[in-house]
Amino acid sequence: MEVCVDSVLSALNAEKGRASRVELCANLFEGGTTPSIGTLCAIKKRGLSLPVFVMIRPRGGDFLYDDLEFETMAEDVRQLKKAGADGFVFGILTKDGDVDKVRCGALLDLIKPLPATFHRAFDVVRDPAPALEDVIELGFRRVLTSGLESSALEGAPTIHKLVLQAGDRITVVPGGGITERNLERVLSLTGATEFHCSARKTMASDMNHVSQDVFMGAALRPPEYAHKVCDVHRVQE
Repeated sequence: MEVCVDSVLSALNAEKGRASRVELCANLFEGGTTPSIGTLCAIKKRGLSLPVFVMIRPRGGDFLYDDLEFETMAEDVRQLKKAGADGFVFGILTKDGDVDKVRCGALLDLIKPLPATFHRAFDVVRDPAPALEDVIELGFRRVLTSGLESSALEGAPTIHKLVLQAGDRITVVPGGGITERNLERVLSLTGATEFHCSARKTMASDMNHVSQDVFMGAALRPPEYAHKVCDVHRVQE
């Protein structure tokens, strides 16, 4: 069980809930972006027993990156690797929706000998079968996917095909909308042996003074006085 976290508290709760690995991100509202070095260091200082895989994604949106963004990704890998990351999670595509083997290969060279997961950029590739072969050839250890659908349950038939195609060459990890209520069904339909979820609950703010007139986000925004945190009991379930 891999739990996606965006804070020190969520990482600690994932450990208490007996997760096997955490994926550290920021900005989960946009599907996850590169976290701060400070967050990783704070987690490591607390002696977390779980491997911490770090997301490398410089912004939300698509997975086609310009030269400046790619330079940022490479530098993030260097610095987060020094800070103690146990692995990395990323994905880069070409304009035509194929795996960008050149740029993915360059980042993998920086990441070695640590393991890497190709993230849900896979869910917007042009053709999943050859894309999976590219990911395997590059040397990724895992691929995270919802089966090119909005949730892993909806994409279960495609995930099952990918699991069969992959064999023992790479681990296909279902992710996207997995909860304690549908987990067994997803695993049964896909034949997967690992899965990815956030297991979050909403935590109200401790603020006494609350302003109802000011928002820090744009038109589409999360609530200002509540935030999501990994829940120990949901991980255990």
